[in-house]
Amino acid sequence: MLQRNFSWARRINCMANQSPSRNFHQLRSSGRKITGFHLSSIVKICGRVEALQEGRQAHCLLLKLGFNADLFLMTTLLDMYSKCTNIHDACRVFDEMPQRDVVVINSMISGLCRCHLPSYAIDLFTKMNQSDRDVGTWNSLISGLGHNSEGRAALIFFGRMRVEGVEVDVMTMISVISICADMAMIVHAQQVHGLVIKSGFELYLPVGNAIVDMYAKCGCMGDACLCFQNMPFKNVISWTSLISGYAKHGFGVEALKAFHQMEMEGVVPNKITFLGTLYACSHSGLLQEGWISFTSMVNKYSIAPTMEHYTCMVDLLARAGRLYEAHEFIEKMPIKPDAKLLTAFLSSCCHHKNVELASAVGKKLLQLQPQESGAYISLSNFYGSVGDMEGVANVRRLMLERGIRKEKACTWIEISRKVHSFESGDRSHPDYQKIYDHLRVLIQKMKNIGYVPDTSMVAQNVEELTKEEILLGHSEKLAIAFGIMSTPPGTRFLIVKNLRVCADCHVFTGLISKIEGREIVARDSSRFHHFKDGVCSCGNYW
Repeated sequence: MLQRNFSWARRINCMANQSPSRNFHQLRSSGRKITGFHLSSIVKICGRVEALQEGRQAHCLLLKLGFNADLFLMTTLLDMYSKCTNIHDACRVFDEMPQRDVVVINSMISGLCRCHLPSYAIDLFTKMNQSDRDVGTWNSLISGLGHNSEGRAALIFFGRMRVEGVEVDVMTMISVISICADMAMIVHAQQVHGLVIKSGFELYLPVGNAIVDMYAKCGCMGDACLCFQNMPFKNVISWTSLISGYAKHGFGVEALKAFHQMEMEGVVPNKITFLGTLYACSHSGLLQEGWISFTSMVNKYSIAPTMEHYTCMVDLLARAGRLYEAHEFIEKMPIKPDAKLLTAFLSSCCHHKNVELASAVGKKLLQLQPQESGAYISLSNFYGSVGDMEGVANVRRLMLERGIRKEKACTWIEISRKVHSFESGDRSHPDYQKIYDHLRVLIQKMKNIGYVPDTSMVAQNVEELTKEEILLGHSEKLAIAFGIMSTPPGTRFLIVKNLRVCADCHVFTGLISKIEGREIVARDSSRFHHFKDGVCSCGNYW
């Protein structure tokens, strides 16, 4: 009898790619007695494919058959609801459980974080007795906070975890490495790497892959390459991390060399590998090589292009000035372009000042009613650059009607292991007056050698001096001024911005690197920029 139950559970799991409702119907019509094994498999599948309706049916059957006291099954049900982002029902299951163990609480913490309720997860964590927590509890909270852009809080809890003597495991280290990578906290990253070596986790492949990615995202591509070379084993994720790192830094030729070396070693690339390769070609002007990679992906490896691959190809053509070829490529795509693809194309149309195509793409973009503010801001900036203030007003009105709020620009910099964040026009920093004063001194030095602020970036219909004052308060300028004030002369430093760096700040950073004799590394939402002696590594191809 037990063997037959296991057999049915295995059959259900094997049918995971089919409709959960079909699996559910087959189970009920089979005439066999439904056990906890069967229901557990069904509920797990519902969570995996986010089939909330079928999951609720399984919940009803579970209660009907009296399994509500089964701790394992109820934990699986809680997990299913959180994966379907139905935190209300997940909480109800949690509250109605007659008893809870640490696994249940860990699952609830993960669910709250998955549903973007990190403060509730922290509250649940702090209510636990210290002795009741295990490494899984800490991992659930630290990982969940990281996924909610609460990296600083996650690192604080990681520090508490070590102080309380909880032994870290591989999952802990991968989560912390990922957080250091996302925040580009190089000092923390190096310390975490040291802890990895001390704990003996360096030979674990997922950890090695995460470390390569971490150093690449912290602006230290040389260290990323060194760690990659020292890995005793490499898989497709290892190579993809290296290739994507090269791509983000604008090292297109190096990315292609790594890709060819990977092929020579018999490692088969996947769709993410090709995405990194195409991105590298797009940001390095390697038009022919990009086409070859795209053709190889489709014909040699039989990988169907996704929207992200098509976006890279449009970006590749458009950045190179082949706007009409890019437009033709979009028209021939087997799938309809999404807002991100059209936004990327619009950006290039604006850069190359093709008003005709930019207007056409802008209209298509608005018809899609995108929920991300970037599309509207790009269109608004375009209208502002051609002097169409009515167009700017129309876009802003649409944003208001559709409830779209502009994402605030934020730039951060790590000084002496402390992260300092700046928003545009920010005056909340304790040293804000000194920062603005120093920034004005720097601007004057730049103007003395010919710098003219690019006020076309300011869409507001205000006087020129007011536009210059708005540009002065850009978040990356504030972070750079603070970095120069807070570090010894000649020190290299890194800034990270959540959005794409603007054209005026790009010119500003290049001139500052020359005037102050600094190497300034800037990571924005698109790529890395290495400024030295007035020149950027992107070659103004960004």
